[in-house]
Amino acid sequence: MTSSLALFGGTPVISEADPHFSWPPLTDATAGAVLDQLRDGISIYNRSGVIAELEDALQRYFGVQYAVLTSSGTAALYSMYAACGIGPGDEVIVPAYTFFATVTPLLHLGATPVLADCDANGNLDPHDLPRRITDRTKAIVVTHMWGMPAQIQSLKQLVDTYGLRLLEDASHAHGASVAGKKVGTFGRAAAFSMNGPKPLSAGEGGFVLTDDDEVYHRVLLHGQYNKRCRSGIPADSALHRYAVTGMGLKHRIHPLAAAIALEQLSRLDDYLDGRQRIAEHIAEELGELPGVTMPGHEQGVRSSWYGFTMQYDGDSFDDVPVERFHAALLAEGCVELDRPGSTCPLNLLPLFQEPGPLFPAFTGKLAYGPGDYPRAEQIHHATLKLPVWHQEQDLPIVDRYIEAIRKVTEHHTELKG
Repeated sequence: MTSSLALFGGTPVISEADPHFSWPPLTDATAGAVLDQLRDGISIYNRSGVIAELEDALQRYFGVQYAVLTSSGTAALYSMYAACGIGPGDEVIVPAYTFFATVTPLLHLGATPVLADCDANGNLDPHDLPRRITDRTKAIVVTHMWGMPAQIQSLKQLVDTYGLRLLEDASHAHGASVAGKKVGTFGRAAAFSMNGPKPLSAGEGGFVLTDDDEVYHRVLLHGQYNKRCRSGIPADSALHRYAVTGMGLKHRIHPLAAAIALEQLSRLDDYLDGRQRIAEHIAEELGELPGVTMPGHEQGVRSSWYGFTMQYDGDSFDDVPVERFHAALLAEGCVELDRPGSTCPLNLLPLFQEPGPLFPAFTGKLAYGPGDYPRAEQIHHATLKLPVWHQEQDLPIVDRYIEAIRKVTEHHTELKG
């Protein structure tokens, strides 16, 4: 067979050497911030220096009373759950479709994660929640997948109706908002990741946001012991006597990572504006193609565009499997176009099918399996994800990706068999 598709020997659309996308943007200012901090000190035991500067900046940016930096997003989630009093016997409703670290800290605390299915955007479906609420349900955790805000106002109404706690895993969604209110400020507390590719990056790091004094003090005790706790927890608090030891865990961020994040935060909104323009350009150029559905967009909702996720519909392509379609795109040079792997419906992972070998002390029932969450599984299987560039000078490579997707779409019949 003679074909123009690169998968069958044709000329690839994209010949530029990869990678075609990198994050975060590292400038001379970034390097200067790290070198300055290196001279100032590489260990900070209390809330001072760059730690205080970054936490103050996060509090201003999000409009919250407290921000606590952590060593990772996972550590932020762990501290948030512990600070909210989640423990053995508690059930916590979580998205079936999320990164597993949204949920694994609950297992360490002895709580039982109750998975719920997702909506068309891959976020927690408020309509699937009521049937999963029991008298043991303590909280609902919402993620904002790939930076697209969940139906947060409906979820807030739901937790208020049932008297539950709303907690946010906003690890993908720095700067995203709903009706002008930033994601991460809707619940009792929120956890963010600042891992390398996140919209706000520290290389490695995370933080917890809250307006609740009790949650703030307990977040400190969970992973910021001694000097930080002694100064941060009032002397007349019943918790102050634990300040020296806390809970014996250390989740402090490295000062060099904090310096990177502080410099990045000053440009976050500009980056998000650029991502929005690029995302709109991709959606406009590909929106008329059959079989590839663009991410949903609602009035008053701003995404952080951590990823641009398209849904593949094999029915429009003569039942060509998504795996085959993706392979054709990779052959065209679309090396940054991904089918997410480890971020998948949790019921497909051994840890949530049989946690016993890793968590022998876990006494809750956890025996999820394939097929339990059909919407989450279908969305995950059909997802094709692009990074979202942020500069006008990125447009040439963006347009090459658009051209490659159009090419494979137009020649999809050659992929049969």
